[in-house]
Amino acid sequence: MRRKKRKVSRKLFLGSPPEVMDIKTLAQYLSMGRSKIYNLIRQKKIPASRIGRQYRFAKGLVDQWLKEQLIIRPEEAQIPLFKK
Repeated sequence: MRRKKRKVSRKLFLGSPPEVMDIKTLAQYLSMGRSKIYNLIRQKKIPASRIGRQYRFAKGLVDQWLKEQLIIRPEEAQIPLFKK
């Protein structure tokens, strides 16, 4: 028996996101796959709370984490996109 492939939903988030999000909502909010989010959770790189068997994410903490990821630290070299 063949297994059906699950369709990956990569819809853009419309409207304002809730203050507390689940994996699916966070994936839409960040425009990334759920498996990537699970990997970030396993590596303890994204702020997550576990309630029972499910993860929840506070929008404020996620936004703060995202800003920290975008900050370029002086000790890290940035690779230029275009050669001068």
